[in-house]
Amino acid sequence: MNKVYNPDRTEWTKLLKRPTQTVSDIEDLVTDVFKDVQLGGDNSLKRYTEKFDGVSLNSLLVSKEEIVDSNQLISEDLKKAIQLAKANIETFHKAQKTGRVEVETVPGVSCWQEKRPIQKVGLYIPGGTAPLFSTILMLAIPANLAGCSEIVLCTPPNKEGKVNPAILYTASLCGVTKIFRVGGIQAIAGMTFGTESIPKVYKIFGPGNQYVTVAKQIATKHGVAIDMPAGPSELLVLADDTADASFVASDLLSQAEHGVDSQVILVSTSKDMLGKVEKEVENQLKVLPRREIAEKAIKNSKLIYIKDDQNAIDLINEYGPEHYIVCVENEDFFIENTVNAGSVFIGNYTPESAGDYASGTNHTLPTNGYAKQYSGVNLDSFMKSMTFQKITEEGIQNIGEAIELMAEAEGLEAHKNAVTLRLNSLKNQ
Repeated sequence: MNKVYNPDRTEWTKLLKRPTQTVSDIEDLVTDVFKDVQLGGDNSLKRYTEKFDGVSLNSLLVSKEEIVDSNQLISEDLKKAIQLAKANIETFHKAQKTGRVEVETVPGVSCWQEKRPIQKVGLYIPGGTAPLFSTILMLAIPANLAGCSEIVLCTPPNKEGKVNPAILYTASLCGVTKIFRVGGIQAIAGMTFGTESIPKVYKIFGPGNQYVTVAKQIATKHGVAIDMPAGPSELLVLADDTADASFVASDLLSQAEHGVDSQVILVSTSKDMLGKVEKEVENQLKVLPRREIAEKAIKNSKLIYIKDDQNAIDLINEYGPEHYIVCVENEDFFIENTVNAGSVFIGNYTPESAGDYASGTNHTLPTNGYAKQYSGVNLDSFMKSMTFQKITEEGIQNIGEAIELMAEAEGLEAHKNAVTLRLNSLKNQ
């Protein structure tokens, strides 16, 4: 791993650069696929599936029979684990529900806000080197709690044209309405435009590789909203001598095994901790089934020594990590002063894996520094806030003159007239 000691602030931007391509590097390819899918519909989706996933499909839609059969293909223990995670995620997201907010701003003027579900949402679930059925829990559960009427799921098939049974079981458990075996850029395009099989949706959720991330951003050009630009996974661990080096190393590797473009960073005010963690990473790496992937990700990763807490928190906020583990004696200082992070994990016994699966928080989070302006997925991600107002005769008299003066000052005479007519009608009663 790359060790860096007390870097100057002028070097932080370069030091913290993500190992990702920019939108411009990928945009032309994504745009071409979008145009093709928009014109060719299902036929284009099948052609790209054959090209990128190596399988020829007769049907994109996963049948009810396949979903039922998936129940027999996963163990009872795994089912119980998924059900436990589902219960915790439901508990946490139910707690996020808020009721109607209503005020009378002046006598006779009532204003209120209510939330309504986004009717049609699309979920993208990666299924390549790691079938992320856990992401279904993170997306379909709040979608159902919000009241979304159509929940469409797209995920790439394997070489036999099948979808991982754990994905099918979890999707069925969480109320997904339709499941399609299509992945990558073409899946995002299908949900953006709609095809003969795939419904057009209003908002697309879910993580993916760099191509999927750019595809989601391009989808916004065609009137479809997205949760956030969520690309390759990343983790920053803050640890001092009170941390357990083996725990820290295991957390770094848990993210490094996601993909070769993942990034993990250790920030520490202890040089000894850097050395201990580096040795632990080397030892634990040897026995990982996804060792080759993790090794490549580790090459993009860094061990950074920072001399004091203030500089450490400044660097962390500059990076804006997706996942952020705090294992230090002075944890209150760092928690109170963290302003840019997707999800925070505190203490030696709070692994990032807990948030990925079963603690209850959502693991769909902003990456690539977007934690500076985006929230992770939550219940409100699947809802819209609508405002309402009702004005009585007394109310229009209380605010009417102000509206007239402001409209006249902006040169919008019809706006003024809409109020003047009402005020005059009241005077003539």
